[in-house]
Amino acid sequence: MERRLLAIVTDDPLGLESLREIRPNGTGDRGREFDLRVIVPAVEANAFRHTLGDVDEPNREAEARLGRVLAELRAYGLEAAGEVGDPDPIQAAQDALLMAPADEIVIFEHDREQARWFEDGLLERAEAGLDPPFRLVVVHGSQDGEEHVVGVETAGPGTRHPDEDKEVGFAYLPGLSRGDFASIAVGIFGTVVVAILAGAVAVDNGDVTGRAAVAILIAIGIALVNLAHVVGLTLMESVRYRGGFAKFFRYLSLIGTPLAVVIAFALLVS
Repeated sequence: MERRLLAIVTDDPLGLESLREIRPNGTGDRGREFDLRVIVPAVEANAFRHTLGDVDEPNREAEARLGRVLAELRAYGLEAAGEVGDPDPIQAAQDALLMAPADEIVIFEHDREQARWFEDGLLERAEAGLDPPFRLVVVHGSQDGEEHVVGVETAGPGTRHPDEDKEVGFAYLPGLSRGDFASIAVGIFGTVVVAILAGAVAVDNGDVTGRAAVAILIAIGIALVNLAHVVGLTLMESVRYRGGFAKFFRYLSLIGTPLAVVIAFALLVS
């Protein structure tokens, strides 16, 4: 019976240790045909270019990287089909599974010291979004250009939401983690404080000019940020999305709200 393996490769060269993670070497693979598919995500150089929707150059770079990876696999004695996938490695795997099923998925990522911008939370997102069993192979690049395997995380079949045992929810609301509730509480409380400080600045100046105008604009701005955070978080949780944009809204609220409070207070006492 044919064993179908899907490999998500975000970098090259793979190196001997990584290639050994792809080659079927267990007793259960002996005497079985081996079908290997390689997906190379068209990853942008940084999160900013990803937000801008830069696709042409990442696709060209991914095509070249795919060619080098397939050549490396052939040199190691492995024949594989390959294609360029979505910039998000997990989405790339999901898209590939829609085209053809797999018995196992192997995903390569760098260790924390060398992690790329898109690799944050890759294990948790894989657990939440991939149904077949998978291995997450953690590699570290040395100065000689060789990739060394420094760890392997495994997960069985079926999806598991990483925060399912940490969620607090209600009958008519999606489950939210305690961290999500904390960020919402900070946003609401901070917005109220900034509004009060802006009102105090306006009263102190006797007219809506200068410092008072700045304070009011800050209050309006942070209120819109936190409104977007609450609404966006609710919508994203309703479809179980916890990717980069969800984190962006959370961090913007958690960082922007205290900063707005400090600026509004400084305007009041200045």
